[in-house]
Amino acid sequence: MDDGDGHPVESAVTQPIPDPAGFSALGATASPAQTAGLGARAAGLLRGGEALFLWGPLGAGKTLFTQGLCRGLGVTDEVVSPTYNLACRYRGRLTIHHLDFYRVAPGADLADIGVDGMLEELDAGAAVLVAEWPLPLVPVVARRVELLVVPGAGPDDRLWYARGEPQLPPAWRDLLAAAPPC
Repeated sequence: MDDGDGHPVESAVTQPIPDPAGFSALGATASPAQTAGLGARAAGLLRGGEALFLWGPLGAGKTLFTQGLCRGLGVTDEVVSPTYNLACRYRGRLTIHHLDFYRVAPGADLADIGVDGMLEELDAGAAVLVAEWPLPLVPVVARRVELLVVPGAGPDDRLWYARGEPQLPPAWRDLLAAAPPC
């Protein structure tokens, strides 16, 4: 098994994937290009200070969505999965902190990864945080948009669910509603 980027999965921490029934909005994509496009359109919703939590199985499209998001924010660097780095920083219209906690156990010391500084930038509205496998961040990030992506009927079909804490902003509901049907 690999992590979707061709890296072998060695000692992953098991993180539960939330039940789609706990999400309030639904959209779909039918190709990798549509998944990246969804991310690029989501970039238009960001002003700084947002936290996006991305849930879903390996290879579902979390990093592809993030690549589109970064492209939509004007990032010109190659955007890669931070599975082995844990955190990548990109600069575009906003600073993007792209985290991947697939290998991080809940309760781990997030200060070692530099999360405290990232959260300060987030609170100041100077950055956006995008976290894949975000379970360790749940107790420390109170305001967030959560996206769950799961495979659909076809090989490239993806179902996108969204919820917010404390609530989902209407623009995110509209974003998913406007996604092209599978």
